[in-house]
Amino acid sequence: MSLISTDPIVSQNFFLELDGAAIILSGVSGFEQEIDVVEMQQVGAKGVSELVKTRGTNTKVADLSITRMAPLDAMSDPIWQWFTEIRDKGMAANNRTDKRKNGSIVLYDVVGTEVGRFNFFNGWPSKIATDGVSADSNDPLKETITLVIERLERVK
Repeated sequence: MSLISTDPIVSQNFFLELDGAAIILSGVSGFEQEIDVVEMQQVGAKGVSELVKTRGTNTKVADLSITRMAPLDAMSDPIWQWFTEIRDKGMAANNRTDKRKNGSIVLYDVVGTEVGRFNFFNGWPSKIATDGVSADSNDPLKETITLVIERLERVK
């Protein structure tokens, strides 16, 4: 009898779903969620000290960092258009949803069945970093995009 009854999720089968479109990526990091911890120190009889830890009120999420091949025509690329719209025009204080988007990082097994999904909410690109170039390299040009998000949920 095997201790493991299912195969692991292979980390190379995934994509970004944004506005109903599939955007091909080469990497994603930042699947981090953290609940605030509240500590309370109490001293009782005979000076015995006890530390109590409980759940705080805030849940924090990390920024998502997505990596992909740099598009040939950046100005017609949906992520570059989104980024430049925010960079050039900002985000109106009275309309929080105007430039922010919800999306998903979708994970698949080796036969193409969805096995995992991380939904993010109120995201927006705060940074695009393009790799350096070198005459000595045959590597494809990549870019790393930082998506600031307000909430992350693993639903599968």
